[in-house]
Amino acid sequence: MRVWTSFAAACALAVGAGSIAVAKESAPAVKAIQQMSPAEMERVRTAGAQILFWSDAQRSANFRSMEAQFPGTTAKAGTPRALPKGAALPVSDAEIEAFMTTQNVAGLMVIQDGKVRLERYGLGLGAQDRWTSFSVAKSFTSTLVGAAVKDGLIISVDDPVTKYVPELKGSGYDGVSVKQILTMTSGVKWNEDYTDPNSDVVKMLSVAVKPGEDPNSAYMKTLPREAEPGTKWVYKTGETNLIGVIVQRATGKTLTEYAEEKIVKPAGFEGDLFWMVDSAGQNVGGCCLSIRLADYARMGLFAMEGGAGQVPEGWFAEAGKEQAPIGLPGFGYGYQWWTYPGGAWGGQGIFGQAILIVPEKKLVIAVVSNWPKASGADLRIPQLQFFQQLAMAAD
Repeated sequence: MRVWTSFAAACALAVGAGSIAVAKESAPAVKAIQQMSPAEMERVRTAGAQILFWSDAQRSANFRSMEAQFPGTTAKAGTPRALPKGAALPVSDAEIEAFMTTQNVAGLMVIQDGKVRLERYGLGLGAQDRWTSFSVAKSFTSTLVGAAVKDGLIISVDDPVTKYVPELKGSGYDGVSVKQILTMTSGVKWNEDYTDPNSDVVKMLSVAVKPGEDPNSAYMKTLPREAEPGTKWVYKTGETNLIGVIVQRATGKTLTEYAEEKIVKPAGFEGDLFWMVDSAGQNVGGCCLSIRLADYARMGLFAMEGGAGQVPEGWFAEAGKEQAPIGLPGFGYGYQWWTYPGGAWGGQGIFGQAILIVPEKKLVIAVVSNWPKASGADLRIPQLQFFQQLAMAAD
């Protein structure tokens, strides 16, 4: 079998293809920003900056109830996709429990051929509870770009970013395409160090903005360019936030409204989707939606099966293949999806969240966790190695 012959060099990180064009060129009016009050903005900025520094107990409690900590909006579930039970994977309880203990796992699910072959919970999480995604949300946001292309609201991924976010004109984003921020190859300088309180990823939503102003572009337009667009890959959560702004402006809808129409109901989610908002009341494209474990798995099935007609034909074939090298042989980055050896691909989020798609085996693995730190090769590599073990067992 070709899947993942080696993980030795994998993922010391925390966490396209030709354009697809359509004829329609008009777009709905931009949805009005509902600015928070100054007091609420300050509370959200402060709380957001503290997430990375919560204690273990705070994380275990808050990751399953982010709606109690932050403002957000909700996408309502429709008719759920049935996930019947299949034969149990030939992996011992001891091995599963060891993985869940060492990785501090809240939920683990394996689906093959549409059937559940493994389902376990911990840390007080139940099947009806939601858990936060962190950067797994990026893969949802990029999927909404595909939906907007299919709907003719984004004409092409080769469109310049400034077409949709004109306030970035004159910044490092001049000449950068939507595709280049989808693949994180804009050439704009960025620091994604989760342990550094002065990094861009910590500071990006802490900047005070005027009423009606987008906090994402307000911060991103201050960043310098360090490379020509399309020549250098650097992981940037801020750019996925910009993707979220582009989708909102192109569609005239919030991300939750559009996700309800294009992902949640077509994929057959069983529970509602909660998505945090920034200080301007916009859903945060790069982070922080919350759904059930089984609905993370349903998202993997939805992507693996091509998107149920909600995105252009072949969208996921492009989104889930390497569009940018990341410096690790066999591993790369697509349209906000990570790519792995053997044709596997998936979403990753800090603190151990992941969706893994192995098309060769018609296999999806979903996991939600509370790692003791945001990221690290010492945590991500064992996670992927265990995923490999599960994939190898799924015959």
